[in-house]
Amino acid sequence: MDQLRTVLPYFRPYRRAMFWGLVLVVLANGFGLASPYLLKLPIDALTAGAGADPDATRRTVGGFALLIVAAAILGNAARYGMREILNGLSRRIEVDLRNDFLGRLLRLDAGFYGSTRTGDLMSLATNDTLAVRQAVGPAVMYSANTAVNFVFGLGVMIWISPRLTLAALVPMTLLPPVVLLFGRAIHTRFERIQEQFAALSTMVQENLAGVRIVRAYGREAAQAREFDAFNRAYLKRNMRLAYASGAFHPVMGLLTGGAMVVVLWYGGRLVMTGEITTGDFVAFSYYLVLLGWPMIALGWVVNLFQRGAASMGRINRIMAIEPAVASPAVPRPPPSGDASIEFRDVSFRYAARGQEAEGGTEGGRRRRPADAGTPAPEPNRLVLRGISFTAEPGRTVAIVGPTGSGKSTLVSLVARVHDPTSGSVLLDGVPLPEYDPAEIRARIGFAPQDSFLFSARLGLNIGLGVGASLPEDERNRRVRDAAVAARLHDAVEDLPDGYRTRLGERGVNLSGGQKQRATLARALAIDPAVLVLDDVLSAVDTATEASILQGLRRELKGRTAFIISHRVTAVQDADLILVLDDGRIVERGRHDELVALGGTYATLLRRQLLEQDLAGAVARRLSPTIRARSRPST
Repeated sequence: MDQLRTVLPYFRPYRRAMFWGLVLVVLANGFGLASPYLLKLPIDALTAGAGADPDATRRTVGGFALLIVAAAILGNAARYGMREILNGLSRRIEVDLRNDFLGRLLRLDAGFYGSTRTGDLMSLATNDTLAVRQAVGPAVMYSANTAVNFVFGLGVMIWISPRLTLAALVPMTLLPPVVLLFGRAIHTRFERIQEQFAALSTMVQENLAGVRIVRAYGREAAQAREFDAFNRAYLKRNMRLAYASGAFHPVMGLLTGGAMVVVLWYGGRLVMTGEITTGDFVAFSYYLVLLGWPMIALGWVVNLFQRGAASMGRINRIMAIEPAVASPAVPRPPPSGDASIEFRDVSFRYAARGQEAEGGTEGGRRRRPADAGTPAPEPNRLVLRGISFTAEPGRTVAIVGPTGSGKSTLVSLVARVHDPTSGSVLLDGVPLPEYDPAEIRARIGFAPQDSFLFSARLGLNIGLGVGASLPEDERNRRVRDAAVAARLHDAVEDLPDGYRTRLGERGVNLSGGQKQRATLARALAIDPAVLVLDDVLSAVDTATEASILQGLRRELKGRTAFIISHRVTAVQDADLILVLDDGRIVERGRHDELVALGGTYATLLRRQLLEQDLAGAVARRLSPTIRARSRPST
């Protein structure tokens, strides 16, 4: 329950609504508790005035009947207002909590997402925030309702007969241990349900994102069986909670029923001895029934609080994580013009964060982080070792090397996706951690290896980083110019709605090359001071790549650029070429210098030229056959 304390600050903006909601709780219960007393008075009057004037008796009964109706109307009106205010308040708190949760997620670094499943985060943002809302809304409302009802009702019962009240409360002494026992069971079982729901969500998300792979390998039946195992485990955990919750209410009803038996036995004797009136007995029984509902509702309230506490605990674990890449307390203003970028003895390793959520232990194997793209590097292994170089303002630095040599990791340090394990990356001679990461990234056009596109219009995807304050015509011009530079414009013209074409999930209705060119256009559209291209043209053919690079030469003028490519021919015009192998710079220089050196770079160049010659020879040998097959028969 301590976990719910962290939600208290969310009540501050709604203190006035909370106050009036609680006032209506008091009024609703006050009018509700007045009805038994208004029923007692005419019963006593009828008992005492047996044989009196019938007309007077009718007037007395009629007057009290009108009072009971008025109390019911006012009480229900107050109850409606109570629900409207307090439940509405909880909805607003849910919105605020979900906004803060998403804000925290947007601040967390790439290492967090490399070790956390998407399904876990989706479950937290939907299912868990809903459970917290029920704890701060309906649970709070019914807690206040129960407390006021109990205090007022108990007070009237003591006023009617202290001895009868004491006797009626004897069965209720078992209430605290019962609530404590069931509360712990509900908390534990609900937490396990949420963990399994996260695992289930992850599997659904992965299968929907990778549906083409599932179909291509004929894994539909196998995936359906695995989903069934997860689903059955989810059902099993829900049934365990249902057993606990289902037993809770009958036990509470049993305690209330025991109290009623005591009242009937002992209260009847008090009426017969004249210690209380018949009206007192009827009113007392009515109050005991009214008191019994809060006792039963207490079980439901405890259930909601325990669920909310379990969910808030899961949310708090994420909210407590501080991003590894954070802004300093007093950040430096970034340089206004072009600035050099220097790597000074930089080493880097991916550290294991241990943030994988548990789940799926009953429903199947534990799944790897979703949307990881390429496999995560082995943690605690140095990916970069002693990297030192300087990218002068307005110059192009190319990075080549075999797969797994650390090329993508190196350029990720430029945008502060990660910070070095040791050494420094400096901008204009100042270490990057002294700047605000958001301001640094705003200066960088980053086209990553994974060409991610949103399920939105193509133009909005390309103009994602363009300032919203710009006029629409200027935004459209930037999007079009960037698409022209990326050699995407002609392909866009062939789409049904041009730049207004709505893309499928992750841009599924575009080819791999078109997605990469759209990613490149997105990086160019923000007119960046620094351009980072991480093997962004790997999915296009050599001729298209050459055409795009030819168009990029104009875009690269006056910009510092980092280009990663597996094709040596794509980087031969760079001002500085770095050759990486096993995280180290093994060669550096311009194209002609590295070819003359005859080392790793020259070997990569010869291998790729040989592959191109072989591909050309095969195409030449196949072309007569293709022409013959395409010639119409006579």
